[in-house]
This record gives sequence, structure tokens and C-alpha cells, in this order.
Amino acid sequence: MAEQGKGKEQSEEAADRSGSDLTSDEVTVVESRALKRTVAAAAIGNAVEWFDYGVYGFLVVTLAQVFFPPGDPTGQVLATFGTFAAALAMRPLGGVFFGALGDRVGRKTTLSATMILMAAGSFAIGLLPTYASIGIAAAILLFVCRLVQGFSTGGEYGGAMTFVAEHAPDKRRGFLTSWLEFGTLGGFVLGSGLVTALSFLMPPETFLSWGWRIPFLVGGPLGLVGLYLRLKLSETPAFSESQEEESEEDESGQSIGSQLKETFADNTGALLVCTGLVIAFNVADYMLLTYMPTYLSESLRFDHTLALLIVLAVMVVMMGLTVVVGALSDRVGRRRIIIAGSVGFLVLSIPGFLIVQALTVPAIFGGVLLLGLVLVCFTGTMPASLPALFPTRIRYTGLSIGFNIAVALFGGTTPLIVTGLIAATGNVMMPAYYLMFAALCGAAAVLFMGETARRSLKGSTPTVESRQEAREVAGEA
Repeated sequence: MAEQGKGKEQSEEAADRSGSDLTSDEVTVVESRALKRTVAAAAIGNAVEWFDYGVYGFLVVTLAQVFFPPGDPTGQVLATFGTFAAALAMRPLGGVFFGALGDRVGRKTTLSATMILMAAGSFAIGLLPTYASIGIAAAILLFVCRLVQGFSTGGEYGGAMTFVAEHAPDKRRGFLTSWLEFGTLGGFVLGSGLVTALSFLMPPETFLSWGWRIPFLVGGPLGLVGLYLRLKLSETPAFSESQEEESEEDESGQSIGSQLKETFADNTGALLVCTGLVIAFNVADYMLLTYMPTYLSESLRFDHTLALLIVLAVMVVMMGLTVVVGALSDRVGRRRIIIAGSVGFLVLSIPGFLIVQALTVPAIFGGVLLLGLVLVCFTGTMPASLPALFPTRIRYTGLSIGFNIAVALFGGTTPLIVTGLIAATGNVMMPAYYLMFAALCGAAAVLFMGETARRSLKGSTPTVESRQEAREVAGEA
């Protein structure tokens, strides 16, 4: 074991050599057309995965009436968010399973498996009987479907970030990986936009009867599209290089146990930084994109359809700005932007929610947009920052575990926690306070994060876009 550990260290040291120690043949060159195809397919696949989250988040009030006992609207909403949160408990398990699988058999195969499970779960929800038909069994079936989706999602986002980050050239990793969040927001927009359109076009009783099923049924075919795109992609250069090195060192038999030991024992600091950053990122994400329509309609008694449209408009603005921030992070660094986002939420959360409580369309749009503009500091930087925390051989595992623990405990439970806090205290400013707590976690984490912009990933040789750039990196030009 000592010799094996020494071999691992030597392998990573060799991969992290400076340009003066490399020849141009050892520098990874990514072909431009293949890179664009990879980024596009990964972003579209990510959009398909998060389509369901947009649908579920925007249908909370409807699903509460469909699947849970009538009589207590707040209790129904809490139960629906509870089902949402319970599915999140499966995400760390999915992260361990799919993360270890991705570091052993490859990113591409693992991401295809998560896509199949997510699409199957979404399609199944669209076919479920209601509480009026079979009683509490309907809620149990919804719960099971969400557990399947939670398990699959545990391996999805960490894998997608790993996949694109390992394909991206060092100088443009921020910009290229930010398209993943463009895809995430696009999935939210597509899912929530479909829900909004259907709820606007259908009579309320028709939508409650069967119209809510349509978005979930659409998720099945969309999943097949995403699967097709992912199967057409090639494995990442970093993973292929890592596998070749392990084969030469006769370490191909690495077990899940040894992967987990290496992740927790040797990368504890990276896990803690990852968890802190994801708490800030995901609490804000779920607060603004999933919970906000419910907060406006249930806590502030604002029109639900208008609330959906306002949040949808903010997401469209965020989509464009996310890739701009991603490109900016390649120039000024990730840390500066993440610090700006953490400070932004500490300073602007209370003003943002006070503006929202004016309950006019311009005020609500302005308040949500204000917080959304702060959120893009995270959406534009996280897909590049988080994979850079871990070495190649355990990147998928470490990232999936750190990401999903944070989401399960804090991020995805945001709607449930904030709804419960408002119900217990009667204070409609609780979302602002919770957002500030998350910002403190992010601010603490970024203090221990090294700058990663324009640098090679841990355990990987430099990645460039042309043979000429490879010669320049190796000092041969």
C-alpha cells in the first residue's frame, strides 16, 4: 500500500509538472469542433435533467392538492416539499455510487446511466394515480419516484461538471463550463415555462385533473434525446490519461473502498471547501428558482401565475449573464467573483426581500432580479471551480460527495426549511436570513480556496486548443 500511494503521488506530480518539464507531445490538445460538440451535448443533457426540477418546483401547489389529504393547505405544501427533500437524502448515496463508478469505468458511461434513471422517474410521475383514486398510496408512489430521481441526480451534476472541465482548455475553462449552468437554467425555463403556459391556457379544474401530467410525460422523450447526445461523446482526455497511468502501475483494480478512503483522508480540505461553496450556491439557487413562486403565492398571497412568469423572466436574464461571468472568471479569477457573490448576498438579501414585499409586478421583478444578479456570481464560476478542487483519479467521487452532502443538508431542503420557519414564526423575512447564513458559509469556504483560473486541473497535464499553443506551453516555440 505504501508503494501504491507513492506511485499515485509520483503520477500526480508528473501530471502537474510545469511547462519547462513537458514536451509538446505531452500537452493535451483538444480539437475545437469536438470541444464545441462536447460542451453543447453536456449542456443539453444537463438541461434535460433539470427540466424536471423546474417542473416539480413550479407545480408544488398543484401536486400538494393532487397527492396529499385535503384540508390543510400549508400542511399539503410542507408534505410536497418534504417529498422533494426526502429525495435529496438519496443524493449523497447516488453521489458515492455514481462518483466511484465514474472514476472507475468512465464519465461518459456513468452520465448515460443517470440520464436513463432521471427520465424514467419523470415519466413515471406523469402516470401516477392521485390521492382521490388510491389514497395515501399515491403519495408513497410519488415518494418512490422522487427517490429514484434523487439517486440518479446524485451522480449527474458532479459528473457533468467533471466531464466538461476535463475537456476544456485551461485558458477557457470558466467560459466553457458555465454553459452547464446555462443548460441548467434552460431546463428550469423550459420546465417552468411549460407549467406556466399550461396553467394559463387550461381552466384550473382541468389543469388540476390531468394537465399537470403533461410536463412529466414530456420529460421521458427529452431524456432519450439527452441519452443519445451523451452516447455520441468521447471520454475525457484526463480520465483516459489517468487510466493509462494506473494500468502502467498495475493499479487498475482500485476498489470503491480505496477511492472513498483517498477522498476523505487525503482530500478533507477540498471536501470542506466544496461543501461550503455549494451551500451558498444551492441555497440561493433553490431559494430563487424553486421556492420563490411558492413563497409569493402562499406566504405573500400574490397571484401564482404572475409569480411564475416573473421568476421565469429573471431566469432568462440569468442565462445570458452566466456565460458572461464564466468568461470573466477566466480573466480576473474565480475567487474574486465568488467573494463578490458572498458579500452581495450578505448585503442585499434583506433589501431584496423587502422590495419583493411591495407586491407589485415591477417591485417583485426588481427584487428577484437583484438577487438573481448576485446568484450569477456562483452560476458562472462553480462549474469550473469545484472540479479543480480534486485530483483526476477521484475527481468524480470527491465532487459528487461534497456537492450532494451540501445539497441534501442545506440547498435542496431550502423550500422545506424556509416554509417551516415562516409557519413557526410568522416572519416572512426568514428567506432573507437563511440566504445570509448560506452566504457566510460561502465566504468562509472561499478563503481556503486557491485560485484555479488558467491553470491545469490537479493530476492532469496542461490542456490547450492547438498544437502551436502546446509548443508554447512546453517552451518549444
